[in-house]
Amino acid sequence: MALSHAPLLRALRGDRPETTPVWFMRQAGRSLPEYRELRVGTRMLDACLTPDLAAEITLQPVRRHGVDAGIFFSDIVVPLRLAGVEVEIEPGRGPVFADPVRDASDVARVVATDPAEVAAAAGPVREAVAAVVAELDATGTPLIGFAGAPFTLAAYLVEGGPSKEHLRARAMMQADPESWHRLAGWLSRVSRAFLEAQIGAGAAAVQLFDSWAGSLAPDVFRAFVAPHSKAAVADLPVPVIHFGVGTGPFLADMRLDGVAAAVGVDWRLPLDEAAALLGPETTVQGNIDPALLGAPWPVLEAHVRDVLRRGGAARAHVLNLGHGVPPETDPAVLTRIVELAHGL
Repeated sequence: MALSHAPLLRALRGDRPETTPVWFMRQAGRSLPEYRELRVGTRMLDACLTPDLAAEITLQPVRRHGVDAGIFFSDIVVPLRLAGVEVEIEPGRGPVFADPVRDASDVARVVATDPAEVAAAAGPVREAVAAVVAELDATGTPLIGFAGAPFTLAAYLVEGGPSKEHLRARAMMQADPESWHRLAGWLSRVSRAFLEAQIGAGAAAVQLFDSWAGSLAPDVFRAFVAPHSKAAVADLPVPVIHFGVGTGPFLADMRLDGVAAAVGVDWRLPLDEAAALLGPETTVQGNIDPALLGAPWPVLEAHVRDVLRRGGAARAHVLNLGHGVPPETDPAVLTRIVELAHGL
């Protein structure tokens, strides 16, 4: 099958393929025993930047589940590492930065690095993507590239690590908007360079993850975040998916003025309501509740069927979760969801 006819790419163009395309956020990783076996003795960021390892991890769920797309195995902080920012992922905690960005002088220090250095250092990423695409092309399965959105990257960078409320990042926006926009603008260019490296190596679509955007008020998102997210993905030569958690109050703004071909919806908002907010020019993605992956199959099946029914209100629908695959998920359940969707 020609890649242009792949169900995922058709859905992102607004077409409705014969079967609803399916992929899962965090499908490449923690829930798969073959992933855990492969990762023994390797730190997360090292795995992301080891081409044969990153390629194999990306391909594992495509082979196992029969999903309609691969999602490149990486982490949102990888482009920051490529830009020379000192960061490690601590097991059980997440990304931790040696030197958080707290004031204007910290911002000046970080943004002194040219985002072009990300492209220059992204050789391992290009090599991994090319290896994945070489295998997926034989089946007409597209690869989705991946990057973190400027706000979510800033939330980690300013806090120095994971945070529940991102108070420092939100405070910087209001207390020192000049420094905020300088930092967010730099992060936008870093994310874009990371996406362009993946696209150049063969990624057929990209997703911009704004995991923590739901902590923002709608007017704050519009003024301080959306312009930088839009700049990260505007005029890319492939379709763009934009996803955030808790973004229901400003879901229409997640379209980024029409730059996003699809908007990912978390589990809180029914897809028919999301489609009404997004309008007829946007594909919806989502939104199976990850909590139900551990429920008895009849409960989960009814939920998946309901999600598919509600997704019919949009111009097109990509079936996915409302957030990532929990690590304790039984992989057989994901395979069963794919089979259900493809069988309808």
